[in-house]
Amino acid sequence: MSNGAGKPKPAFFIAVLAVVAGLVGFAFYRCNAKKSSGSGSGSGSEGYVDPNIVKKTGSGSATAENPDPNAPPTTVTEYTWDTATTLPEVPGTAAYESLGNPRVVKFAVNVWAGWAPIIWANQGSAAKKIWKDAKGKEFQVQLKLIDDPVAMGNSVANGTVQIGWATVDMLPLLIERLKRDPRTMPRVYQQIDWSNGGDGIVVRDAIKNVSDLRGKTVVLAQNSPSHYFLLNVLLQGGVQPSEVKMKFTKDAFQAAAAFNQNKDIAGVVTWAPDIYNLTKTGMGNKMLVSTGTANKLIADVWFARADFARDNPDIIEGLVRGILDATDELAKSDPNKQAVGKLMDEFYSLPPGTGGSMLADAHWTNYAENRDFFLVASNPTNFERTYDTAYRLYKAIRVLENEKVPFDKIMDFSVIKKLGAEPKYAESKNEYEFKFTPASGSEVNVESSVLTKTVVINFFPNSYDIYKKVPAKGGSGEMYYDGNVEYTIEEIAKLAGQFGAARIVIEGHTDGSMKGSADESLVKELSERRANAVKEALVNKFKMQPNQFSVQGWGWGKPADPKDPDNHAKNRRVEIKVVPAEAQ
Repeated sequence: MSNGAGKPKPAFFIAVLAVVAGLVGFAFYRCNAKKSSGSGSGSGSEGYVDPNIVKKTGSGSATAENPDPNAPPTTVTEYTWDTATTLPEVPGTAAYESLGNPRVVKFAVNVWAGWAPIIWANQGSAAKKIWKDAKGKEFQVQLKLIDDPVAMGNSVANGTVQIGWATVDMLPLLIERLKRDPRTMPRVYQQIDWSNGGDGIVVRDAIKNVSDLRGKTVVLAQNSPSHYFLLNVLLQGGVQPSEVKMKFTKDAFQAAAAFNQNKDIAGVVTWAPDIYNLTKTGMGNKMLVSTGTANKLIADVWFARADFARDNPDIIEGLVRGILDATDELAKSDPNKQAVGKLMDEFYSLPPGTGGSMLADAHWTNYAENRDFFLVASNPTNFERTYDTAYRLYKAIRVLENEKVPFDKIMDFSVIKKLGAEPKYAESKNEYEFKFTPASGSEVNVESSVLTKTVVINFFPNSYDIYKKVPAKGGSGEMYYDGNVEYTIEEIAKLAGQFGAARIVIEGHTDGSMKGSADESLVKELSERRANAVKEALVNKFKMQPNQFSVQGWGWGKPADPKDPDNHAKNRRVEIKVVPAEAQ
């Protein structure tokens, strides 16, 4: 998330290692890896016509690849999960400040455009507007500006505020403090927004893509959403954070200043307005990637103390309803946006007009988008996957040593689910889907891709069936030829989901075992069908937009390692390229 107009962006409140040079081999659990047998696709939407590329000739069969004499890859243990919420019981008496009479809820926010809906719903920060809870009883809201997450966490812990702000990526760190008392554990009820361009990585003109950052210096605020943003982009681009020299500053404003003053620094992670100021004509800099492209990476939410949520479910529902209604009112009215901009200027103590200029940096999420975020298990950028990714990242750099608190111990989707029974909300549409027109891989300017992710899917020789099954060793049933395929498809889905405004080009490759004897058109067809099989697995399992993906087959023309072109298992692969919409 981003903070605007001279306000320092909050840093995470748990200190971590100053150097991430030891971060290698970023590992992921196999989430949602329940196997679906026999699914896959060729070039159409009906599934596979023939999982093998074989052409009949007068003298027999012509194939694109030789059989593999080696044993198939080792399978992995399946991992399944239940989406039912299993929130723990909250013991003891409440430990938060009494709401008083009239009832006043204290709600902490920070300087960020995403909070415009609640500022609009409350008509400012003061406890004046009358809200109604689920039973029609009155309450009021006092918005408390607490930019520093340490202070915000303290306020939630000591009960002086009942509701706090967070980005999903900071929740694993926040929980480490609040879980000491089960009464203060977060209960997350609503997504407020996605960062929509306010965060970005600015680089020198010589940097063409993420891989060019290897060996270079990037300056940023440590353990902030910007740090999380950078680590994700590097890892998705196949660059280990240890390959990049990270220079940390107290906040992102200082990072921008350091980048501006020191030409030896290749990149900076910062937010608006600095990302715009640093990329003005003549500066010699450019935007490598922003949350305008990686638009489903940083999500803002609000949470309640567990004891407050237990004691006041009707107020919780009233807040969710009020914020959702305000989101719709702002989305449909420019005068309302202008008015909330003025309220933000006053609340945040900003120069006149600044609040309005911040609004585009956040996309406020309506009911349908909240439903997709909390309730849809197949959504590759839902709450669970976003939360789990953040935990695994912090675990990898040893910020967190303890076991993860499961997502369904802190996420309470009961209100969102309940509202779905009302036509007013049920008829809501997801307004944050980027519209793509169909395009083949050859029509997309892949030279403008910001990152390339090499994905190894161990295809059965001469086959494009990603779910190919073979006899298990010992004759005990069947196993997937590639036991990691579900995990691999999910990782591609998360990448495509996070970069929801970018074209995703899937390039298929074959091995060269039949070079010199096989029909090259047959080989190219196999490689393109492999790319299409991956595309359709993403569309079928995760309900993603087909037109976001473009496919291209390269046959054996681009071995994974030109120095080792005969590594056939390595060459039967696909590669994923992320091309920003403006570069197409």
